[in-house]
Amino acid sequence: MSEAKTPTRTPGTDGPLAGVRVVELAGIGPGPFAAMLLADLGADVVRVDRPGGPGLGIEPAHDVTNRNKRSVVVDLKAPDGPARLLDLAEHADVLIEGYRPGVAERLGVGPGDCHARNPALVYGRMTGWGQDGPLARRAGHDIGYIALTGTLGMIGAPDAPPAVPANLLGDYAGGSLYLVVGVLAALHHARETGTGQVVDAAIVDGTAHLSAMIHGMLAAGGWQDRRGANLLDGGCPFYGTYETADGRYMAVGALEPRFYAEFTRLLGIPDLAPARDDPARWPELRAAVAARFRSRTRDEWTAVFEDSDACTAPVLSLREAPHHPHLAARSTFTDHDGLTQPAPAPRFSATPTAVRTGPALPGADTEAVVRDWGLPPGWAPPPAPLPNPALHNPQ
Repeated sequence: MSEAKTPTRTPGTDGPLAGVRVVELAGIGPGPFAAMLLADLGADVVRVDRPGGPGLGIEPAHDVTNRNKRSVVVDLKAPDGPARLLDLAEHADVLIEGYRPGVAERLGVGPGDCHARNPALVYGRMTGWGQDGPLARRAGHDIGYIALTGTLGMIGAPDAPPAVPANLLGDYAGGSLYLVVGVLAALHHARETGTGQVVDAAIVDGTAHLSAMIHGMLAAGGWQDRRGANLLDGGCPFYGTYETADGRYMAVGALEPRFYAEFTRLLGIPDLAPARDDPARWPELRAAVAARFRSRTRDEWTAVFEDSDACTAPVLSLREAPHHPHLAARSTFTDHDGLTQPAPAPRFSATPTAVRTGPALPGADTEAVVRDWGLPPGWAPPPAPLPNPALHNPQ
């Protein structure tokens, strides 16, 4: 790392990663989310946007995954593009890219090129299939990655197709979070030894890893390899969702006996409590629970279960969630410049985090980044054209 590097913020005031510099090569999906998490934790994340895109198909000012970042525009296919990127890498602690295997190398900004300039750099690679294997160079998206790991096949009713969990399970849980864990571990190693390394974060690997407990249960005979037949996949009548009189839903997770007893009492079916331990009677129990929930509205049932240990909660919409009293009390959601969004997580007692700035607009921070990172004179490229909101394949 460059000796000229100085933190752009004061440690202890803007998150535990204040002073850490991250270069993010623009993409969509898990890479930007991982970079947002690092930025939320206080890192100075500079997003390297390409001329004309990519984007999510929404106005850049609303792309929450670009909050707390700064942006410069570099055309890596231009003659001087790779050199500009390597200048940034020389001054950085971490670089994140989400290209298909071999693309960064062909552009002249792969790990070898970057480590030649900065041996301590942590080079994070975010892909669906990973850097090697038969599918490594194939295109893909979240749904295909989780399909091959067995996790998609676990979700949904037994008599219906597997339910698609948006792109939360693969892209973000199995992808972004594993990339961040890997980057932070490698950053610790680099700080201890002065040696950087490559972090290969593949969504297939992370998503498979998330199912570790289930695989243990499967091996022990405590999990059936089919949907809707197990304790935690909707097969159990006291762990699932039920429709209410107004077409909304309640979520039930009354697994432990004492919570189950509280649940059946408040629901008004305590006489069916013995069916809890008899899977042969679960269809009977499910029908009774469903009938009771259909007798009142969601809000009426919410009031019934409020302040209880019945482990039962209303299923809220995205727009409803920020207004729930518990989430409001914890400020789980926040408003910044009129944009409601989840607040940074987790929380820290000594180095609090915050939404410091809104989404970085492509190229808007070039002057400040050149100054703060001590980049060579003449580094700044010409003003970028307006971004193209067309959707691009992130892999």
